[in-house]
Amino acid sequence: MMDELLKRIERLEYYQQLLLEIVNTNDYPFTKLIIQKKLGPEEVLEFQQLCEYMNNKLQEQKAEGLLYFYPLLKEFSDKLNRKLEVKETVESCLQQYLYVELMTEFKKCLLG
Repeated sequence: MMDELLKRIERLEYYQQLLLEIVNTNDYPFTKLIIQKKLGPEEVLEFQQLCEYMNNKLQEQKAEGLLYFYPLLKEFSDKLNRKLEVKETVESCLQQYLYVELMTEFKKCLLG
């Protein structure tokens, strides 16, 4: 029974990889990243909550007149799920138009 379930799971993972190859994922690079990095629904929700929190902090800092957001990027990096790389995550979010203002500021920090 367990062997059969394991084979079915492996087959589904294989089909998922094949579908990723044939589907145009250019419009959904962050979604593709979620699948590639095997994030679960809870992990995606945690990411969204992190981005909302960071976005609120960004707005507060901008209201205070701050122009340098590297410490915010550092905090984001420290709290980001370990399955995700910061630069890749920022790029994929920008391409998919997610958290654009926040990710734009992070990209500026990454570029130095």
